[in-house]
Amino acid sequence: MGDFNAILPGTDLSRHARDLRRVHSAVLSGGRTRLRPRAVVARSWTRVLRAGLDPGRANARAALGPDEVQRRRRESPLHPVIDELAHVIRDVALMVVADADGVILWRDGAPPALRRADRLGFREGATWTEETVGTNAIGTALVEAAPVQLFSAEHFEQAQHAWYCAAHPIHDPRTGELLGIVDVSGPALTLHPAIAALVGTGVRLAESRLWRHHVDRLDRLRRSAGHVAGTAAGPLLVVDDHGWVAHSAGVAARDRIAVPRAGTALAVPGMGLCLPERLAEGWLVRPVDRSRAVRATLETRGAPVLAVRGEGPPWRSPLTRRHAEILSLLHAAGPAGLTAGRLSRHLYGDDEHVVTVRAEISRLRRVIGALVATNPYRLADGVDLEVVG
Repeated sequence: MGDFNAILPGTDLSRHARDLRRVHSAVLSGGRTRLRPRAVVARSWTRVLRAGLDPGRANARAALGPDEVQRRRRESPLHPVIDELAHVIRDVALMVVADADGVILWRDGAPPALRRADRLGFREGATWTEETVGTNAIGTALVEAAPVQLFSAEHFEQAQHAWYCAAHPIHDPRTGELLGIVDVSGPALTLHPAIAALVGTGVRLAESRLWRHHVDRLDRLRRSAGHVAGTAAGPLLVVDDHGWVAHSAGVAARDRIAVPRAGTALAVPGMGLCLPERLAEGWLVRPVDRSRAVRATLETRGAPVLAVRGEGPPWRSPLTRRHAEILSLLHAAGPAGLTAGRLSRHLYGDDEHVVTVRAEISRLRRVIGALVATNPYRLADGVDLEVVG
């Protein structure tokens, strides 16, 4: 049958369900049986048993409150395509969409199916990972990073044996990042071999629509920023809130840069140190004017604070003592900078903390952006730092 399809055309569903219940009973009780579960099911059962879940009861569903569900819906990249997914699938069975954490955010289906799902805790806000509810199509698809179809007693919990579920991961078409899981579920004895293909088709259509939404957003940003991009001098990029490039001038075109943040410097290949400037929509990113360098003051009296003045509005960022010490060392080292080994010796007195130093630099750059350059570690070109202690 393969690892995805739970049944083949012509399968006697009632008989197959009875066989699977015998397999479930024998395998999970440690007994022997002539029939064996499919490989994807066996792997999942092994993981779930190790987690200590009980197949004979409804294991605890971690339910989120309605406010948190609404927040996740608003922030989910899948929000724009839910109606289109439902249009493809809703007339066939119960459609469920979970996020990448396995939290159910949307359901659509006939009232009888929704009521049966409610009795299982298969509702918005519930977490349907393997660790929570055992082998189920959503949770197992997350672990396997692949489509999963389960029939009847292939589910770990006995209460789910009356169901079939066909789940398919949905990915960001720009990055390949997992966005969530689309699942179709219904009474086990109504499973049709074409269900899996239907879910796959729905997911491919949704991913195509997500790409179209992305292109349309960048087109709108390009048009709205046209007056700025057309009059600004020098190399520049216009990017959205996620760093996707809508327009470039004077620099090799790129698909994406680091996510811009107000008052935080970015290092952009081909442009060097940049300070993003907020537009009505998106960001204008261009190199720091070398004649007006970024001027920063590290205040070490009391709790350390870095105050930065550049082309945009001034900003202040509190620092840890360790990060303030690192900035002071880089300032003292000058343009030559310091290797991770030398920083380790300054900070810890030996060469054994290189990994720790790299982690600290990474955390520091998340706070102050590209004001610190790498290879070797140093203050970026165009940064004038004063240490006040």
